[in-house]
Amino acid sequence: MNTYFKTTLAILAISMIFWSCGGSGDSNAPKAESTGTTTGLTDTEIKIGSFGPLTGPAALWGNIMKGMDAYFKMINDEGGVNGRKINFVMKDDAYDPSRTVPGVRELVQRDEVFAFVGGIGTAPCMSVMDYLVEENIPWISPISGGTHWSIPLKKNIFSVLPYYIDEAVIQTTHAIETMGSEKIGIIYQNDDVGKSALVGARSVLKAKGLDFVAEVPVEITDTDLNSHIARLKDSGAETVLLWTLPRQGVITVTSANVIGYKPNWIASFILSDMALMHDLTKGAWEGVIFGSFATPPYDYTNEKIVKYKTALAKYYPDVRWGVFSFAGFMYGEPFIEGLKRAGKDVTRENLIAAMNSIDAYDLIGTTLSFSEDNHQGLRSMQLLKCVGAEEYEVVSDQITSKSDIHALVAELEHM
Repeated sequence: MNTYFKTTLAILAISMIFWSCGGSGDSNAPKAESTGTTTGLTDTEIKIGSFGPLTGPAALWGNIMKGMDAYFKMINDEGGVNGRKINFVMKDDAYDPSRTVPGVRELVQRDEVFAFVGGIGTAPCMSVMDYLVEENIPWISPISGGTHWSIPLKKNIFSVLPYYIDEAVIQTTHAIETMGSEKIGIIYQNDDVGKSALVGARSVLKAKGLDFVAEVPVEITDTDLNSHIARLKDSGAETVLLWTLPRQGVITVTSANVIGYKPNWIASFILSDMALMHDLTKGAWEGVIFGSFATPPYDYTNEKIVKYKTALAKYYPDVRWGVFSFAGFMYGEPFIEGLKRAGKDVTRENLIAAMNSIDAYDLIGTTLSFSEDNHQGLRSMQLLKCVGAEEYEVVSDQITSKSDIHALVAELEHM
Protein backbone atom coordinates (compact mmCIF):
# COMPACT_ATOMS: atom_id res chain seq x y z
CA MET A 1 0.00 0.00 0.00
CA ASN A 2 2.86 2.40 0.84
CA THR A 3 4.46 1.64 -2.50
CA TYR A 4 1.18 2.36 -4.26
CA PHE A 5 0.83 5.80 -2.62
CA LYS A 6 4.47 6.67 -3.30
CA THR A 7 4.00 5.79 -6.98
CA THR A 8 0.78 7.80 -7.16
CA LEU A 9 2.44 10.85 -5.60
CA ALA A 10 5.34 10.55 -8.02
CA ILE A 11 2.99 10.44 -10.99
CA LEU A 12 1.10 13.48 -9.68
CA ALA A 13 4.32 15.38 -9.20
CA ILE A 14 5.47 14.61 -12.75
CA SER A 15 2.05 15.59 -14.06
CA MET A 16 2.26 18.95 -12.28
CA ILE A 17 5.60 19.59 -13.96
CA PHE A 18 4.13 18.88 -17.38
CA TRP A 19 1.08 21.04 -16.69
CA SER A 20 3.20 23.94 -15.49
CA CYS A 21 5.32 23.68 -18.66
CA GLY A 22 2.28 23.72 -20.94
CA GLY A 23 2.85 20.09 -21.96
CA SER A 24 -0.66 18.82 -21.44
CA GLY A 25 -1.61 19.15 -25.12
CA ASP A 26 -4.36 21.70 -24.40
CA SER A 27 -4.62 23.95 -27.47
CA ASN A 28 -6.61 26.49 -25.39
CA ALA A 29 -3.77 27.12 -22.95
CA PRO A 30 -2.80 30.82 -22.52
CA LYS A 31 0.64 30.16 -23.96
CA ALA A 32 -0.86 28.88 -27.21
CA GLU A 33 -3.26 31.83 -27.44
CA SER A 34 -0.61 34.46 -26.76
CA THR A 35 2.00 33.12 -29.19
CA GLY A 36 -0.35 32.07 -31.96
CA THR A 37 1.09 28.56 -31.89
CA THR A 38 -0.22 25.24 -30.62
CA THR A 39 1.35 22.13 -29.15
CA GLY A 40 3.42 20.14 -31.64
CA LEU A 41 3.34 22.87 -34.26
CA THR A 42 5.93 25.29 -35.62
CA ASP A 43 6.06 27.35 -38.80
CA THR A 44 7.93 24.51 -40.53
CA GLU A 45 6.84 21.32 -38.76
CA ILE A 46 3.85 19.45 -37.38
CA LYS A 47 4.52 16.60 -34.96
CA ILE A 48 2.15 13.64 -34.87
CA GLY A 49 2.25 10.38 -32.94
CA SER A 50 1.22 6.76 -33.31
CA PHE A 51 1.61 3.40 -31.60
CA GLY A 52 1.51 -0.25 -32.57
CA PRO A 53 3.19 -3.65 -32.42
CA LEU A 54 6.60 -3.51 -34.03
CA THR A 55 7.36 -6.52 -31.84
CA GLY A 56 5.27 -9.16 -30.02
CA PRO A 57 2.46 -11.53 -31.08
CA ALA A 58 0.95 -9.07 -33.56
CA ALA A 59 4.25 -7.80 -35.00
CA LEU A 60 3.10 -8.50 -38.57
CA TRP A 61 0.77 -5.53 -38.16
CA GLY A 62 3.82 -3.36 -37.53
CA ASN A 63 4.12 -2.98 -41.30
CA ILE A 64 1.07 -0.72 -41.10
CA MET A 65 3.11 1.78 -39.08
CA LYS A 66 6.06 1.47 -41.45
CA GLY A 67 3.75 2.10 -44.40
CA MET A 68 2.36 5.16 -42.66
CA ASP A 69 5.87 6.44 -41.95
CA ALA A 70 6.81 5.92 -45.60
CA TYR A 71 3.70 7.87 -46.63
CA PHE A 72 4.58 10.86 -44.47
CA LYS A 73 8.20 10.77 -45.69
CA MET A 74 6.87 10.85 -49.25
CA ILE A 75 4.64 13.83 -48.38
CA ASN A 76 7.68 15.61 -46.89
CA ASP A 77 9.73 14.99 -50.02
CA GLU A 78 6.90 16.54 -52.01
CA GLY A 79 7.15 19.72 -49.91
CA GLY A 80 4.94 18.87 -46.93
CA VAL A 81 1.52 20.40 -46.29
CA ASN A 82 0.96 24.17 -46.27
CA GLY A 83 4.67 24.77 -45.74
CA ARG A 84 5.09 22.24 -42.92
CA LYS A 85 6.88 18.88 -42.85
CA ILE A 86 5.47 15.92 -40.91
CA ASN A 87 7.46 14.76 -37.89
CA PHE A 88 6.05 11.27 -37.27
CA VAL A 89 6.89 9.69 -33.89
CA MET A 90 6.09 5.97 -33.41
CA LYS A 91 5.93 3.96 -30.18
CA ASP A 92 6.22 0.17 -30.10
CA ASP A 93 3.68 -1.21 -27.62
CA ALA A 94 3.95 -4.89 -28.68
CA TYR A 95 0.12 -5.03 -28.73
CA ASP A 96 0.17 -4.71 -24.94
CA PRO A 97 -2.13 -2.04 -23.43
CA SER A 98 0.11 -1.82 -20.36
CA ARG A 99 2.78 -0.48 -22.71
CA THR A 100 0.39 1.61 -24.79
CA VAL A 101 -0.65 3.83 -21.87
CA PRO A 102 2.82 5.11 -20.85
CA GLY A 103 3.87 5.33 -24.49
CA VAL A 104 0.94 7.56 -25.43
CA ARG A 105 1.35 9.73 -22.34
CA GLU A 106 5.00 10.17 -23.30
CA LEU A 107 3.97 11.20 -26.82
CA VAL A 108 1.59 13.79 -25.37
CA GLN A 109 3.58 15.10 -22.43
CA ARG A 110 7.20 14.77 -23.51
CA ASP A 111 7.06 14.73 -27.32
CA GLU A 112 4.11 17.16 -27.37
CA VAL A 113 2.45 15.77 -30.50
CA PHE A 114 -0.20 17.84 -32.25
CA ALA A 115 -2.35 14.86 -33.23
CA PHE A 116 -2.45 11.07 -33.42
CA VAL A 117 -2.76 9.07 -36.63
CA GLY A 118 -3.28 5.32 -36.47
CA GLY A 119 -2.71 3.32 -33.31
CA ILE A 120 -3.18 -0.40 -33.76
CA GLY A 121 -5.58 -2.76 -32.01
CA THR A 122 -8.84 -2.50 -30.10
CA ALA A 123 -7.48 -3.18 -26.61
CA PRO A 124 -4.46 -0.85 -26.97
CA CYS A 125 -6.63 1.91 -28.43
CA MET A 126 -9.26 1.48 -25.72
CA SER A 127 -6.60 1.84 -23.02
CA VAL A 128 -5.89 5.45 -24.11
CA MET A 129 -9.18 6.55 -25.65
CA ASP A 130 -10.56 8.35 -22.60
CA TYR A 131 -7.25 10.14 -22.05
CA LEU A 132 -7.07 11.42 -25.64
CA VAL A 133 -10.72 12.46 -25.56
CA GLU A 134 -10.13 14.37 -22.33
CA GLU A 135 -7.10 16.09 -23.86
CA ASN A 136 -9.12 16.80 -27.04
CA ILE A 137 -6.19 15.77 -29.24
CA PRO A 138 -7.27 14.97 -32.82
CA TRP A 139 -7.03 11.24 -33.46
CA ILE A 140 -7.41 10.14 -37.06
CA SER A 141 -7.80 6.51 -38.14
CA PRO A 142 -7.53 4.39 -34.98
CA ILE A 143 -6.74 1.04 -36.57
CA SER A 144 -9.56 -1.04 -35.19
CA GLY A 145 -13.03 -1.92 -36.36
CA GLY A 146 -14.41 -1.50 -32.86
CA THR A 147 -17.44 0.71 -32.43
CA HIS A 148 -15.98 2.61 -29.47
CA TRP A 149 -14.40 5.37 -31.57
CA SER A 150 -17.67 6.66 -33.01
CA ILE A 151 -20.47 5.23 -30.80
CA PRO A 152 -21.14 7.44 -28.98
CA LEU A 153 -19.55 10.15 -31.10
CA LYS A 154 -16.25 11.58 -29.85
CA LYS A 155 -15.52 15.09 -31.10
CA ASN A 156 -11.80 14.47 -31.71
CA ILE A 157 -11.80 10.89 -33.09
CA PHE A 158 -12.35 9.97 -36.77
CA SER A 159 -12.56 6.27 -37.64
CA VAL A 160 -11.84 4.82 -41.07
CA LEU A 161 -11.84 1.02 -40.73
CA PRO A 162 -15.39 -0.41 -41.04
CA TYR A 163 -16.94 -1.90 -37.92
CA TYR A 164 -16.07 -5.52 -37.16
CA ILE A 165 -19.76 -6.06 -36.52
CA ASP A 166 -20.60 -4.87 -40.04
CA GLU A 167 -17.87 -6.99 -41.59
CA ALA A 168 -19.19 -10.13 -39.87
CA VAL A 169 -22.70 -9.30 -41.07
CA ILE A 170 -21.38 -9.05 -44.64
CA GLN A 171 -19.38 -12.29 -44.31
CA THR A 172 -22.26 -14.31 -42.90
CA THR A 173 -24.82 -12.97 -45.37
CA HIS A 174 -22.49 -13.96 -48.22
CA ALA A 175 -21.89 -17.42 -46.75
CA ILE A 176 -25.62 -18.14 -46.52
CA GLU A 177 -27.10 -16.34 -49.50
CA THR A 178 -24.34 -16.70 -52.08
CA MET A 179 -22.42 -19.81 -51.00
CA GLY A 180 -25.47 -21.68 -49.73
CA SER A 181 -23.77 -22.57 -46.44
CA GLU A 182 -25.86 -23.65 -43.47
CA LYS A 183 -23.17 -25.28 -41.35
CA ILE A 184 -21.09 -22.29 -40.33
CA GLY A 185 -18.43 -22.17 -37.62
CA ILE A 186 -16.22 -19.43 -36.25
CA ILE A 187 -12.77 -19.33 -34.67
CA TYR A 188 -12.28 -15.99 -33.02
CA GLN A 189 -9.96 -13.89 -30.91
CA ASN A 190 -11.42 -13.98 -27.40
CA ASP A 191 -11.71 -10.23 -26.92
CA ASP A 192 -13.71 -7.28 -28.19
CA VAL A 193 -12.62 -7.99 -31.78
CA GLY A 194 -13.84 -11.56 -31.91
CA LYS A 195 -16.92 -10.89 -29.81
CA SER A 196 -17.90 -8.10 -32.21
CA ALA A 197 -17.75 -10.65 -35.02
CA LEU A 198 -19.87 -13.06 -32.98
CA VAL A 199 -22.57 -10.45 -32.43
CA GLY A 200 -22.69 -9.42 -36.09
CA ALA A 201 -22.69 -12.97 -37.43
CA ARG A 202 -25.24 -14.24 -34.92
CA SER A 203 -27.68 -11.49 -35.94
CA VAL A 204 -27.68 -12.81 -39.51
CA LEU A 205 -27.83 -16.46 -38.49
CA LYS A 206 -30.76 -15.77 -36.16
CA ALA A 207 -32.66 -13.96 -38.90
CA LYS A 208 -32.18 -17.03 -41.12
CA GLY A 209 -33.23 -19.49 -38.40
CA LEU A 210 -29.68 -20.81 -38.02
CA ASP A 211 -26.93 -20.91 -35.41
CA PHE A 212 -23.19 -21.54 -35.44
CA VAL A 213 -22.33 -25.24 -35.45
CA ALA A 214 -19.13 -24.32 -33.56
CA GLU A 215 -17.85 -21.23 -31.75
CA VAL A 216 -14.15 -21.63 -30.95
CA PRO A 217 -12.37 -18.88 -28.95
CA VAL A 218 -8.62 -18.31 -29.19
CA GLU A 219 -6.45 -16.39 -26.72
CA ILE A 220 -3.83 -14.11 -28.27
CA THR A 221 -1.05 -16.15 -26.63
CA ASP A 222 -2.30 -19.51 -27.99
CA THR A 223 0.03 -21.29 -30.41
CA ASP A 224 -1.17 -24.91 -30.18
CA LEU A 225 -4.51 -24.85 -31.97
CA ASN A 226 -4.92 -28.57 -32.69
CA SER A 227 -7.85 -28.95 -30.30
CA HIS A 228 -9.48 -25.81 -31.73
CA ILE A 229 -9.26 -27.18 -35.26
CA ALA A 230 -10.54 -30.58 -34.12
CA ARG A 231 -13.65 -28.89 -32.69
CA LEU A 232 -14.32 -27.17 -35.99
CA LYS A 233 -13.81 -30.36 -37.98
CA ASP A 234 -15.96 -32.47 -35.63
CA SER A 235 -18.77 -29.93 -35.86
CA GLY A 236 -19.04 -30.49 -39.59
CA ALA A 237 -18.58 -26.78 -40.32
CA GLU A 238 -18.49 -26.30 -44.09
CA THR A 239 -17.69 -22.60 -43.84
CA VAL A 240 -15.54 -21.09 -41.09
CA LEU A 241 -15.26 -17.40 -40.24
CA LEU A 242 -11.64 -16.68 -39.31
CA TRP A 243 -11.14 -13.89 -36.74
CA THR A 244 -7.69 -14.24 -35.20
CA LEU A 245 -4.31 -12.54 -35.07
CA PRO A 246 -2.16 -13.20 -38.18
CA ARG A 247 -0.04 -15.75 -36.32
CA GLN A 248 -3.06 -17.81 -35.27
CA GLY A 249 -4.56 -17.42 -38.74
CA VAL A 250 -1.47 -19.01 -40.27
CA ILE A 251 -1.48 -21.82 -37.71
CA THR A 252 -5.20 -22.49 -38.17
CA VAL A 253 -5.21 -22.78 -41.95
CA THR A 254 -1.93 -24.70 -42.28
CA SER A 255 -2.76 -27.13 -39.47
CA ALA A 256 -6.26 -27.76 -40.83
CA ASN A 257 -4.77 -28.34 -44.26
CA VAL A 258 -2.37 -30.95 -42.86
CA ILE A 259 -5.21 -33.07 -41.46
CA GLY A 260 -7.27 -32.69 -44.61
CA TYR A 261 -9.85 -30.33 -43.19
CA LYS A 262 -10.57 -27.79 -45.92
CA PRO A 263 -13.71 -25.77 -45.21
CA ASN A 264 -14.53 -22.53 -46.97
CA TRP A 265 -12.50 -20.00 -44.98
CA ILE A 266 -13.79 -16.42 -44.80
CA ALA A 267 -11.18 -14.26 -43.08
CA SER A 268 -11.51 -10.82 -41.58
CA PHE A 269 -9.74 -7.80 -43.03
CA ILE A 270 -7.24 -8.13 -40.19
CA LEU A 271 -5.92 -11.20 -42.06
CA SER A 272 -6.14 -9.71 -45.53
CA ASP A 273 -2.43 -9.28 -46.34
CA MET A 274 -2.79 -11.92 -49.01
CA ALA A 275 0.81 -12.09 -50.24
CA LEU A 276 2.14 -12.37 -46.69
CA MET A 277 -0.38 -15.00 -45.62
CA HIS A 278 0.17 -16.96 -48.83
CA ASP A 279 3.89 -17.02 -48.15
CA LEU A 280 3.63 -17.90 -44.45
CA THR A 281 1.17 -20.74 -45.14
CA LYS A 282 3.26 -22.00 -48.08
CA GLY A 283 0.31 -21.58 -50.42
CA ALA A 284 -2.39 -22.97 -48.13
CA TRP A 285 -4.02 -19.53 -48.11
CA GLU A 286 -5.23 -20.08 -51.69
CA GLY A 287 -9.00 -20.21 -51.74
CA VAL A 288 -9.41 -18.10 -48.59
CA ILE A 289 -12.04 -15.37 -48.97
CA PHE A 290 -11.28 -12.14 -47.14
CA GLY A 291 -12.64 -8.65 -46.62
CA SER A 292 -11.24 -5.55 -48.32
CA PHE A 293 -12.55 -2.02 -47.87
CA ALA A 294 -10.61 -0.54 -50.81
CA THR A 295 -8.83 -1.44 -54.03
CA PRO A 296 -6.30 -4.23 -53.28
CA PRO A 297 -2.65 -3.15 -53.34
CA TYR A 298 -1.88 -5.60 -56.16
CA ASP A 299 -3.87 -3.63 -58.74
CA TYR A 300 -0.86 -2.12 -60.50
CA THR A 301 -3.05 -0.38 -63.06
CA ASN A 302 -3.87 2.10 -60.28
CA GLU A 303 -1.39 5.00 -60.41
CA LYS A 304 -1.66 5.83 -56.72
CA ILE A 305 -0.98 2.22 -55.72
CA VAL A 306 2.13 2.17 -57.91
CA LYS A 307 3.25 5.47 -56.39
CA TYR A 308 2.80 4.17 -52.84
CA LYS A 309 4.56 0.89 -53.62
CA THR A 310 7.50 2.86 -54.99
CA ALA A 311 7.60 5.04 -51.87
CA LEU A 312 7.65 2.02 -49.56
CA ALA A 313 10.55 0.51 -51.52
CA LYS A 314 12.43 3.81 -51.18
CA TYR A 315 12.02 4.32 -47.44
CA TYR A 316 11.62 0.71 -46.24
CA PRO A 317 13.33 -1.50 -48.84
CA ASP A 318 13.20 -4.54 -46.54
CA VAL A 319 9.42 -4.33 -45.90
CA ARG A 320 7.16 -6.46 -48.06
CA TRP A 321 4.54 -4.64 -50.13
CA GLY A 322 1.09 -5.90 -49.21
CA VAL A 323 -2.19 -5.01 -47.54
CA PHE A 324 -0.63 -4.11 -44.17
CA SER A 325 2.02 -1.75 -45.55
CA PHE A 326 -0.47 -0.32 -48.05
CA ALA A 327 -2.99 0.22 -45.24
CA GLY A 328 -0.50 2.56 -43.57
CA PHE A 329 -0.73 4.87 -46.58
CA MET A 330 -4.51 4.68 -46.56
CA TYR A 331 -4.83 5.46 -42.84
CA GLY A 332 -2.49 8.41 -43.23
CA GLU A 333 -4.26 9.86 -46.26
CA PRO A 334 -7.40 11.18 -44.47
CA PHE A 335 -5.21 13.08 -42.00
CA ILE A 336 -3.27 14.75 -44.82
CA GLU A 337 -6.55 15.63 -46.56
CA GLY A 338 -7.85 17.20 -43.34
CA LEU A 339 -4.58 19.06 -42.80
CA LYS A 340 -4.74 20.51 -46.30
CA ARG A 341 -8.29 21.68 -45.71
CA ALA A 342 -7.38 23.25 -42.35
CA GLY A 343 -5.01 25.69 -44.06
CA LYS A 344 -1.73 27.21 -42.95
CA ASP A 345 -3.07 28.63 -39.67
CA VAL A 346 -3.97 25.17 -38.43
CA THR A 347 -5.11 24.49 -34.87
CA ARG A 348 -6.50 21.38 -33.31
CA GLU A 349 -9.98 22.86 -33.47
CA ASN A 350 -9.88 23.78 -37.15
CA LEU A 351 -8.32 20.41 -38.02
CA ILE A 352 -11.34 18.77 -36.39
CA ALA A 353 -13.63 21.10 -38.34
CA ALA A 354 -11.76 20.27 -41.55
CA MET A 355 -12.15 16.53 -40.93
CA ASN A 356 -15.89 17.06 -40.52
CA SER A 357 -15.97 18.60 -44.01
CA ILE A 358 -14.64 15.47 -45.76
CA ASP A 359 -17.50 14.08 -47.84
CA ALA A 360 -17.44 11.42 -50.58
CA TYR A 361 -13.64 11.44 -50.58
CA ASP A 362 -12.15 8.81 -52.91
CA LEU A 363 -9.95 6.65 -50.68
CA ILE A 364 -8.59 4.39 -53.45
CA GLY A 365 -11.70 2.53 -54.48
CA THR A 366 -14.00 3.40 -51.62
CA THR A 367 -15.81 6.55 -50.50
CA LEU A 368 -14.99 8.18 -47.16
CA SER A 369 -17.34 10.65 -45.47
CA PHE A 370 -17.42 12.40 -42.09
CA SER A 371 -19.67 15.05 -40.59
CA GLU A 372 -20.29 16.69 -37.23
CA ASP A 373 -22.79 13.92 -36.49
CA ASN A 374 -20.87 10.98 -37.97
CA HIS A 375 -17.24 10.09 -37.31
CA GLN A 376 -17.39 6.59 -38.83
CA GLY A 377 -16.06 7.11 -42.35
CA LEU A 378 -16.88 3.70 -43.86
CA ARG A 379 -19.46 0.95 -43.35
CA SER A 380 -18.89 -1.06 -46.53
CA MET A 381 -16.59 -3.84 -47.71
CA GLN A 382 -16.09 -6.11 -50.67
CA LEU A 383 -15.01 -9.75 -50.58
CA LEU A 384 -12.03 -11.14 -52.49
CA LYS A 385 -10.58 -14.63 -52.86
CA CYS A 386 -6.88 -15.48 -52.82
CA VAL A 387 -5.86 -17.43 -55.93
CA GLY A 388 -2.11 -16.78 -55.76
CA ALA A 389 0.57 -14.76 -54.00
CA GLU A 390 -0.67 -11.53 -55.61
CA GLU A 391 -3.59 -12.86 -57.60
CA TYR A 392 -7.14 -12.47 -56.39
CA GLU A 393 -10.67 -12.99 -57.58
CA VAL A 394 -13.34 -10.38 -56.87
CA VAL A 395 -16.11 -12.23 -55.03
CA SER A 396 -18.45 -9.29 -54.45
CA ASP A 397 -18.88 -5.59 -55.10
CA GLN A 398 -18.70 -3.15 -52.21
CA ILE A 399 -21.45 -4.15 -49.77
CA THR A 400 -22.81 -1.69 -47.21
CA SER A 401 -24.04 -3.20 -43.97
CA LYS A 402 -27.66 -2.49 -43.13
CA SER A 403 -27.33 -3.76 -39.56
CA ASP A 404 -28.95 -1.97 -36.65
CA ILE A 405 -25.54 -1.06 -35.30
CA HIS A 406 -26.78 0.56 -32.09
CA ALA A 407 -28.84 -2.49 -31.13
CA LEU A 408 -25.89 -4.79 -31.83
CA VAL A 409 -23.54 -2.56 -29.82
CA ALA A 410 -25.93 -2.83 -26.87
CA GLU A 411 -25.86 -6.62 -27.27
CA LEU A 412 -22.05 -6.63 -27.40
CA GLU A 413 -21.85 -4.60 -24.19
CA HIS A 414 -23.79 -7.32 -22.35
CA MET A 415 -21.57 -10.21 -23.48
